[in-house]
Amino acid sequence: MGGKDPGDADPVDRARQICLNQLEYAPRTRAELAATLRKKGIEQDVADSVLRRFTEVGMIDDALFAQMWVSSRQRSKGLATRALQQELRRKGVDDESIIGALATIEPDVELAAARTLVDRKLASTRGLATQARIRRLAGMLARKGYPAGTAFRVVREALTDEAESVQALASEDDLDALLAEEQALDELG
Repeated sequence: MGGKDPGDADPVDRARQICLNQLEYAPRTRAELAATLRKKGIEQDVADSVLRRFTEVGMIDDALFAQMWVSSRQRSKGLATRALQQELRRKGVDDESIIGALATIEPDVELAAARTLVDRKLASTRGLATQARIRRLAGMLARKGYPAGTAFRVVREALTDEAESVQALASEDDLDALLAEEQALDELG
């Protein structure tokens, strides 16, 4: 009586619909879709057939997914290649696609992203001892996948630049004070 039980649907149609629903929200890797199909009780041979067809028509493209993921996460989160590589592996992307996607990141862009991250966090560390600032800032970069050498170099440069700008401001304040004194003496004399 009434409609069909969803369990009675053709397994291929059901698998296809599950994949379409997943892809509607965001791009997915083949491995992610395979895991979803497994969780939904789709037989392995049916899943393989549907995933193969989706790959053939370009609805699943792990290499393109990896490129888009790297571009997006590197730009929005400032992640370094090591962190991006780990994320892509967790998503089931093959090594060849990962290497291809990571090759698109220019080293100077990655270094600039590290510096931007440090510059954003630098003010919140003022008032801490220098060693504590270095540990916090380098630790933040390490969690984003930057190698220790890069992290410490970027932090050292940022702290040096900060110290130089503080000295420059102090020099300007000294100059302003001297000018004010000179002006006061002129008014007296």
